[in-house]
Amino acid sequence: MVNCTLFPNNADHCEAIIDIRVSVGALSILGCTFVLVIMWIFRKYQFFVQRLIIALTVAALMDSLAYSLGTVHTEPEPMCVFQAFWMQYFDWAVLLWVCCIAFNLFWNVIKLKRTEHFEKFYHLISWGVSLVMALIPIRSYGPAGAWCWIEEGQTVLRFATYYGPLFILITALFIMYTYIIVTVNRQVRRWAGTYNPETERNKALLKEDIRPLKAYPFIYLALSIFPLANRIQNAVNGDQDAIFALWVLTAVCSPLQGLLNSIAFTMDKETASRLNMTQIRIALQSRRSNRVVEDYPSGMRSGGDDEEESVDSPEDGSLLPVA
Repeated sequence: MVNCTLFPNNADHCEAIIDIRVSVGALSILGCTFVLVIMWIFRKYQFFVQRLIIALTVAALMDSLAYSLGTVHTEPEPMCVFQAFWMQYFDWAVLLWVCCIAFNLFWNVIKLKRTEHFEKFYHLISWGVSLVMALIPIRSYGPAGAWCWIEEGQTVLRFATYYGPLFILITALFIMYTYIIVTVNRQVRRWAGTYNPETERNKALLKEDIRPLKAYPFIYLALSIFPLANRIQNAVNGDQDAIFALWVLTAVCSPLQGLLNSIAFTMDKETASRLNMTQIRIALQSRRSNRVVEDYPSGMRSGGDDEEESVDSPEDGSLLPVA
């Protein structure tokens, strides 16, 4: 029998929440592992856009591992504190990588510029800021409902180190994502029936850099609704007045990022076209012979400092002349 303070009079509720959380977390682990394996088989890590997806996938994989821990703690034991720190760190890492992807989309769509030079800053922000935000509440980790996190009663700390920034960033993501989608649709309509080298270059950017990434911010926004609503309810009414249905939805949505990301990854047209035994066999053979099979136009590759930029790209990195 689970000893759970969240629903002290109904241990079955806690067991159901734990089972859901662990099951969904395990599915996300499988989904993230699948994405990383496909990235390795087809050498997608050679391309900047795909490396952004890899970084988000690694963060989601690590986050799913924390949610897959099935033990409910009633005291701030070392394992409980470790789970809370791990979850805080990788929850932040997932959020920040989604923000970096959204920023990258904004820079591509609105500014019409290449963004490969931002990669090191994306890593510094996503992993570095996450560490800082995980260390701030280090003395306040403990049981927090159906899993370990910032302890009950630490409402101000919870909102200062996660839900306050989360609400601000989600609002910014929603505005930015809406603007990006509207702008992309407007550009596609404007380009219809036209042809010139600059337009074709921007169509290639839309196809290769923007399309593979645009699903991930939306997935994060959708999955954040119920966990945020649940924690607001906890803050207003206390953890002891928890709503079972809201906790169930939180247990489903919180670890689901990795699984839905993997589905979005496989739905990309280029990736889907290669998910068959013939293509996989060719890719594995090319790895054994150390021969690279080109998947993208040469101008889209960004694997190191020794690679040259596309010859028809302007020196300042812009893709279209600014009026």
